[in-house]
Amino acid sequence: MWNKNKKRATSSGGSSSLSGINEAAAEKMFAEIADPDDPQTANMEGIFTLGEKLDIDATEDIRILVLLWKMGVRDQPSQMSKQEWLQGCASLQADSWDKFRNTVLPSLDTGFLEQPDFKDFYKFCFTFSRQGTHKSLDKELTLALLKLVLSGDRIPKDRLDSFTSFLEENSTYTHINLDQWTSFLDFCLEVQDLSNYDESTSAWPVMIDEYVDFMEELQKKK
Repeated sequence: MWNKNKKRATSSGGSSSLSGINEAAAEKMFAEIADPDDPQTANMEGIFTLGEKLDIDATEDIRILVLLWKMGVRDQPSQMSKQEWLQGCASLQADSWDKFRNTVLPSLDTGFLEQPDFKDFYKFCFTFSRQGTHKSLDKELTLALLKLVLSGDRIPKDRLDSFTSFLEENSTYTHINLDQWTSFLDFCLEVQDLSNYDESTSAWPVMIDEYVDFMEELQKKK
């Protein structure tokens, strides 16, 4: 899903008091995934190494995103700072790869998230996946991310399938911004019956109006 070769701007490390974990052990773990050119930062290559340490595929397994979200990774897109790692280890009470694999990993199923937490996680997936200072995601990445994050029963499968088809067939939307990204989930949660949708009074982004038109055309063809 992500480009394994992309790198991010460097970030400075901080210092804080951590409780309940062996900080030296956590620092040693971070050194194993840190950028050789910037030991205070783990870029996407480091995130993929983190997945390998946990015996999961970071390009396809939603749990790597849940882990980064739970660890409080927010400072920069597509990277994690050493300070975020240490604070995350303290929050999760994990200072060894075995603890991550045996204790943390089983708790990372998105089905465990209540709706407000899931909506925050869903937004995080977009902001973390951005490239550099870009405010939007390209269509290819958007489609892959939607299928990864919204699989399961969080929204009806036909909504996800039809929306991805809409994006694939619509040449207008080569990139998706955060408002469009979050609006799709909100729309699915709030508007379950499209027959009650009134475009003339809609406050949704134009993309949602066009998606509803797309759905109506699909229904006519059945």
